[in-house]
Amino acid sequence: MNTQKTLVIGHRGAAGEAPENTLGSFALAVDQGADGVELDVHLTKDGEIVVCHDLSLDRTTNGTGLICEKSWKEIQGLDAGSWFSESFIGERVPLLREVFDLVPRGLLINVEVKHAYEGRMEKALLAFLRESGRMEDVVISSFNHKVIHRIKLAEPEAKVGLLYAADLFNHAAYAQQIGIEVHSLHPHHHLFEKEDAAAASAAGLATYPYTANDVQDYQRLIDAGVTGIITDFPARLKKVLGA
Repeated sequence: MNTQKTLVIGHRGAAGEAPENTLGSFALAVDQGADGVELDVHLTKDGEIVVCHDLSLDRTTNGTGLICEKSWKEIQGLDAGSWFSESFIGERVPLLREVFDLVPRGLLINVEVKHAYEGRMEKALLAFLRESGRMEDVVISSFNHKVIHRIKLAEPEAKVGLLYAADLFNHAAYAQQIGIEVHSLHPHHHLFEKEDAAAASAAGLATYPYTANDVQDYQRLIDAGVTGIITDFPARLKKVLGA
């Protein structure tokens, strides 16, 4: 049985109980005792970093169109909560800096880069993180491992993680062969076993599988010894960890 503390990481906040990637969702995750939050970022036409999963506004707001083709002024008044439930009417797409203002220092913030925007996202994100003074709280992850490679080369102090949904033969070996210091692995939880977690730990890698929501999956990952679990239901995971 694993005895280390398994971190609770709220996926897009507490996306099972609040509209994903909104301030309300992140606040709920913090209130539920999450050790950190995971979020997604995109760039507006005028270079603002906004927190949203999709390239477009269509699914999670009452707006339409690509984020990169909209100015922040066009986005900031949109409703990003009513699609989830009436109790969240008025929630909106937040800026990354607003989430940083809300989440207390010391909690982990996993920033997932969804799109490189020809390298502009890396530059904007690193400029923001340097200014924030919270580099130590942040892990930057992406399915685009070339982006992760460039970010680490541009800012050696940045902690970077590899996000993937592949059933790799040797997870730790993959991280070691890409030519940079990788902080963490972010595999799909169904594709990560106890032996994989042990090998990653032996290699000095943190492990944050995504997105586990069932109690049996929580227990399997806890027993495997992962560093943290990314979940839509932070309170549910906290209850399992406290049992």
